[in-house]
Amino acid sequence: MAVDPSAVVVAVATALGGLVQGADLPAQVKDQATQAIHSFQATSPAANQQVDSVIGMLPQQMQSPARQVVQDAANAVQSAVDPYLPPPPPPAPAPTPVETPPPPPVAAPPVARTATEGRDIADVPFVGDLSRTVSSLDAAFPGANLAPIGSIAVFVPWFNKAGALCDGIKAPIIAALYNAENGFRYGPTAPVSRDGARGPGQFMPGTWAKYGKDADGDGKADILGVADPVMASGHLLCDMYAQIDEWKKQGVVKGDTLDLTLAGYNAGVEAVRRAGGMPNGAPDYEHQTKPYVKRIRESEPVFAAILAPLSGTDGSVGGRVVEAALRYLGLPYVWGGGNINGPSNGGFDCSGLTSYAVYSATGDTLALPRTSETQWNIGTEIPMSEARPGDLLFGNWQSGGPGHVAIYIGNGQMVHAPQTGDVVKVSKVFDGMKVRRIL
Repeated sequence: MAVDPSAVVVAVATALGGLVQGADLPAQVKDQATQAIHSFQATSPAANQQVDSVIGMLPQQMQSPARQVVQDAANAVQSAVDPYLPPPPPPAPAPTPVETPPPPPVAAPPVARTATEGRDIADVPFVGDLSRTVSSLDAAFPGANLAPIGSIAVFVPWFNKAGALCDGIKAPIIAALYNAENGFRYGPTAPVSRDGARGPGQFMPGTWAKYGKDADGDGKADILGVADPVMASGHLLCDMYAQIDEWKKQGVVKGDTLDLTLAGYNAGVEAVRRAGGMPNGAPDYEHQTKPYVKRIRESEPVFAAILAPLSGTDGSVGGRVVEAALRYLGLPYVWGGGNINGPSNGGFDCSGLTSYAVYSATGDTLALPRTSETQWNIGTEIPMSEARPGDLLFGNWQSGGPGHVAIYIGNGQMVHAPQTGDVVKVSKVFDGMKVRRIL
């Protein structure tokens, strides 16, 4: 099969990433190598365009042979990296006949199934491309526009440290801000804004001169690093928060203090003072600053959910249940998919995901029944107000019991495998759900 140049770039990056992560290397060396691979992979969208442009400059009679040469080279590279790529999932078997055949994959009410199959919001067989592996986190965290989870993880300890500097600024807000600023890109290849702002915190030279410090003890204040910009952002945000809070007490500005602080990070704190609140009127304020603040505040709960398991939570079994489920963010929903050993047929259904997460988190000692109805019989029902990470949430109530089960993360969020055509994702807890503590 023909392989285009951009696909080769992605394949090479994937292969290199696997080799780096599997090698016995110091953490710092791995981080540097991973950053280089991310930068290389970022060139893939332009690869085809660049090749086409060059070929287009050749005489007409040479263009067809040139394209063949490029294709042959692409195929050769693909063959070379194939041994290092992750194996594709096995092909999906035909759906097992059941007592009551499921309806076709269109809007339809749930149907009864046998106890070995699982029962979710949409009880229909999975149809689609089962060769797809974990997708981007945009599907797993709808509307959040997230960077890859691996890019976020290296920042987490520093987000937590910076988020403890003052009461008004917490780690999820700083994480959401860094996602909005430049998607957690750091190092020499981190983009520079049109105004000259640099690094993952997008600091202007004057602001960095004041706040840039050596936070990680490596002997330099690195605007392109991780620790130094995050801690600088934490101190800057805390200073602005305190200043805006004081202005509010004086009647100089009005509005939500955190919203105005984020606006100050984007437009400058003096812009907040001049406007007497949220900067407005100018095109940059209307089309950049206001959407920037809105995006950060809306994604704050998402980053609270991400940071909890990446931070190791409190070491509880419930925290490990959440972490186990989050490993499969973006994996397709598959009707009857998954069990205590992990995904099957390319994915999970809702009770397959909970079965796996609980079994994995408990050291292979607690195997839940396979369906949402039977899982409801395990443990003790508790009020929603007392829910903690790792508790099971049940919904889509019918005559036979709950038709859906999810895992509570905290902050009103849950991780679950919703329905056919969707993926394992984080969502707000549905209305009418009930909580069961099984651990």
